[in-house]
Amino acid sequence: MSKKTKSKKSVSKKTKSSKVENGQTVSIHYVGTFDDGTEFDNSRAREEAMSLEVGSGQLIPGFEAALPGMTIGEVKNVKLPPGEAYGEVLSEAFQTVPRQAFPPDFEFQEGAMVRGQNPAGQSVTAKINSIDESSVVLDFNHPLAGKTLNFEIEVLSVK
Repeated sequence: MSKKTKSKKSVSKKTKSSKVENGQTVSIHYVGTFDDGTEFDNSRAREEAMSLEVGSGQLIPGFEAALPGMTIGEVKNVKLPPGEAYGEVLSEAFQTVPRQAFPPDFEFQEGAMVRGQNPAGQSVTAKINSIDESSVVLDFNHPLAGKTLNFEIEVLSVK
């Protein structure tokens, strides 16, 4: 009888350890798409699985919340509204700057991404939202802000 009890405990521990829990390191593949099916990211296409510590805050909230309880080989599909992904578009993240802030030969194009430095010397990236004769409106929101994101997540390993 004690052998059966030990066996049950062993099976129980084995099952528990194969499920993803906060604090564990997991390796995953994922595919990210918009609601229209357009793919915006794919770890398989890059042939580069992502490894991370679950619960460490390295990922967007909804993606990270989907991992606990998954098992090796499991594939899960999640739909994340903006609040669980990169947030809503914030009006305060738009800034108007003079055209003279750009090099004289700069070719302005709405929707183009630009890089520069803020007054503190840190590197920043923004999207050109609009252009007029004297100024440029830059959007410093994350490019995926305000969007609903869909992910197919596959757990490859759990440590």
